[in-house]
Amino acid sequence: MLKLNSSLFFCLIFILHFSWAQIPDYYSDIDFDQQGVSLRIQLSNLIGDTHHTFLPYTSGATDTWDVMRISDLSSENSDNVLLIYGYDDEDDDFINDRSRDAYDSCHLAWCSGKWNREHVFARSLSNPALTTNDPGSGTDIHNLRAADSQKNSQRSNRLFTDGSGNSGIVDGGLFFPGDEWKGDVARIIMYMYLRYPGQCDAVNSATGPITYAIQNDMPDLLLEWNQEDPVSDFELTRNDVIYSYQGNRNPFIDNPFLASLIWNGPQADDAWGTLSAPDYDTQGVFIYPSVTDHFITVNGLGSNKFKTTVYNQLGQAVLDSKNEKNINVSILPPGVYILVIRDSEQINPFKFIKK
Repeated sequence: MLKLNSSLFFCLIFILHFSWAQIPDYYSDIDFDQQGVSLRIQLSNLIGDTHHTFLPYTSGATDTWDVMRISDLSSENSDNVLLIYGYDDEDDDFINDRSRDAYDSCHLAWCSGKWNREHVFARSLSNPALTTNDPGSGTDIHNLRAADSQKNSQRSNRLFTDGSGNSGIVDGGLFFPGDEWKGDVARIIMYMYLRYPGQCDAVNSATGPITYAIQNDMPDLLLEWNQEDPVSDFELTRNDVIYSYQGNRNPFIDNPFLASLIWNGPQADDAWGTLSAPDYDTQGVFIYPSVTDHFITVNGLGSNKFKTTVYNQLGQAVLDSKNEKNINVSILPPGVYILVIRDSEQINPFKFIKK
C-alpha cells in the first residue's frame, strides 16, 4: 500500500512529530531520555532548586492570602476565587459553592459562607506534619487551594478515594474530590511528593492498589485521575502565577504525561507533543503489553514475513528482528520507544514503555 521507502517514511513522521512542540526553557536541564526514578529525581531537584521564595502563611506583608486572591481567580468572574471541591453556585447551601468573592475569606472563628485555604495534601498526613508557623512546606501555594470553609472541614484529613459526580464523603470515612477536581488533586499530590520527598509520600494521601508504579510509590487512583481529568486553563494560569511568586512550577500541570513516564499507568496527554508518539491506524495489528520489562508480543499480522525495528526517542534504531512475534526488549534501558512493524503491505508504528 505504501510506496515510499519505509525507513524514510518512519523517519519523516518521527522527526515531524518530535519537532512540532517545544519543551519550556524551565525544563532545559532535564534529560528526558531518562524515565522512572531517574526522571522523578531530576524533576524533584528542579522544583526544589528553583523554589526561591517561601511565603508566610499569614502576614502583614505579601502572604499566601494575597497570592491566592490572584492565583485562584475564576475566569468566569474575575471578582471570585474558584473553590476546589465546589460544584453549585445556585442553591442556598454554602458548602456546595463553586466560587466566592475573593475578599470573602475567613479570618475569624465564624466562617460559614467564607472561604479558607485547603491543604490538598492534608497537613497531618505528611511526616512530619506540615506546619504553617514559618514559611516552608506548609505554606507552599502549589498545595493550597481556595475552598468553602465547611467543605474544607468536611474533607478534613480524609484520604482520597474513587467515586463519581460531585465531591463528598464516601465509604464511611473517605473523600471523593469530584469529577471536576480529581485531576487537580492528583497533580498536586504528585508535586508535593516530588517537592518534599520523604515527608509527603503520595501513598499516604489516597486509597487503592499500587500496580503501575515499579517503586510502589504512587497509587493507581492518582495516575488514573491525572489521565481522566485533563489540565484546565485555570490550572495553567494558576501555575504561572505561583511560578512568578515562588519561582518553581508544578511539572504535572505543565505536562501530565510526565507522570506516565515516571510511574507508568494510563497514558496521560503529552502537552508538549514531544515525549510520546502519535497514534496511527494499525489496520488490525496490535502489540501487548505497552508497558513491559521483558517481552513485546505482536498480534494481528496476516503475514509470517515481516520485520520489526525499535527506535529510541532520538529516532535511532536500537533493536531489529525478522519474523519474530515475541520480541525481547529486556536489554534496552528504561524509556519510551517506538516499535515499527513492516511487512509487504503496511507499516505499523507503536509506542511502548520499557520499565
